[in-house]
Amino acid sequence: MFRRVSRLLVSFVMVMAGALIGVGATSGTAHADECYTWSRTLSEGSSGSDVTQLQIRVAGWVTSGERLSYDGRFGARTTAAVKKFQAAYGLSADGVAGPQTFNRIYALQDADCTPLHFGYAELNRCNSDWSGGAVSAATAKANALKTMWKLEAMRHALGDVPVTVSSGFRSYACNTAVGGSSTSRHLYGDAADLTGSPTLCRLAQQARTHGFSEILGPGYPGHNDHTHVALDPSPYWSAPTCGI
Repeated sequence: MFRRVSRLLVSFVMVMAGALIGVGATSGTAHADECYTWSRTLSEGSSGSDVTQLQIRVAGWVTSGERLSYDGRFGARTTAAVKKFQAAYGLSADGVAGPQTFNRIYALQDADCTPLHFGYAELNRCNSDWSGGAVSAATAKANALKTMWKLEAMRHALGDVPVTVSSGFRSYACNTAVGGSSTSRHLYGDAADLTGSPTLCRLAQQARTHGFSEILGPGYPGHNDHTHVALDPSPYWSAPTCGI
């Protein structure tokens, strides 16, 4: 908790400093980070693992129904996502990821690479080693990290209101115990069931613009007490009560 409060203070200082001296998205020098440090400015046409790391962190800043690929290629969609991230956090929205953009990301993540307001424990109340699902433990954990960054974007877009994850990764045993579908995305680690201060319909509606391809909410069988979001290869939205 102390680490997260400290990062919030650092984030505030960075934003205020940027406003006072008029720094752009690519000016200045990025500091080293405990989780991951970018060593070069990235822009459209760049490629590599550092682009993939950036994509993980901006994948929640897309248009309705769009999904950003984690392919390590900085194309038009990545540029658009970076611009939306920059605008959301008060930076010059030029679509170029430089020191100011990276510093803002550093302020948003903890040493284990999870975003400020979500953690691995919240996305896995089933078994701590992430095993027993439909994919390897490493893949399930990596999928959960991608989901957390989308949730962080969604939370910020909602006005930084708390969003609670009531269920995340499940092993087959855990999924059976709670009566989950045999094809549930929870088995893959990329699903989250949401509750919290926004209404469930508001959560379902907002999820459409943050890279989630599976959204199930009020009016869909078994989903009147939560909104379910996931990354499904076969996109499907259904929350009839919410007009989705």
